[in-house]
Amino acid sequence: MDWIERIAGIKRWTRGGERAPHKPLLLLYVLGRFQRHGNQPIAFSAAEAELKRLLKEYGPARDTSPGYPFHHLTSDGLWLVDTATGPGSPGPELGRLRTSQAVGRLHPDLARDLSEDPQLVVRIARYLLDANFAPSLHADLRLLVGLDLELLDTGSTATVSGAAVRRDPAFRERVLMAYEYCCAFCAYDGWLDGVAVGLDAAHVRWWAFDGPDTLVNGLCLCSIHHKLFDKGVLGLTADRTITVSARFVGRTAAARDMVLSLAGQPARQPQSGMDEVEAAHIDWHGRQVFRVPARNG
Repeated sequence: MDWIERIAGIKRWTRGGERAPHKPLLLLYVLGRFQRHGNQPIAFSAAEAELKRLLKEYGPARDTSPGYPFHHLTSDGLWLVDTATGPGSPGPELGRLRTSQAVGRLHPDLARDLSEDPQLVVRIARYLLDANFAPSLHADLRLLVGLDLELLDTGSTATVSGAAVRRDPAFRERVLMAYEYCCAFCAYDGWLDGVAVGLDAAHVRWWAFDGPDTLVNGLCLCSIHHKLFDKGVLGLTADRTITVSARFVGRTAAARDMVLSLAGQPARQPQSGMDEVEAAHIDWHGRQVFRVPARNG
């Protein structure tokens, strides 16, 4: 059975193209548990706080409940939920999941295949990360769910139906050149032995959500501002002004200088004659990633 293909086809709540990583986050959490404890049942009461944190940090900006993926993943043939009274989920409501003593576990067929082929965990996790999250978030997310970093860093890849969709390796160089090897937010421009260091080509609309590897979707950002941009701390307005989330708290001079002071400042523009970021991609980031509301400049 092709589990990657099954997972690629999981049913998702959709509205206006919003990100819905609820089930992928639950699966990553469960895979981390599987690496450590096998297919032991996971009590909702024990997992609730951890799932809530995952959804808060890596889900969409709107509030959501950990009960939704715990219940709704049962419709995809990957996950089973039982209660103290027998098989079957009591529904997504938190109160019912708690009082019914709901527990979840991977479908026995999937658990068997994971046990027989440890690299299947790697392939599924890699697919879930690549298909749902910006690359700058992968390492922290893997740590949070407890997935084995050494195992995952073997370079394995996962594809659906054997067809790999590859990123353009020239994207980074094109973006850095367009912005003259300078962070569009803070003007950092470090070099080591003639090679730019600490600079990334950030996708405004994430590659996992059809963001193209082109200048109209790229920003040259230093590593820290890239991470903050992908976490929703920083954003852009339609006129390319930098926004800072009001939910970000920084009390030190470093936080003020590196983050808070950026609010209302213009982002660096690419060289004359080169494409700037398209408004449609900025709008996507503002709706799907940026943690509203924005601070006043």
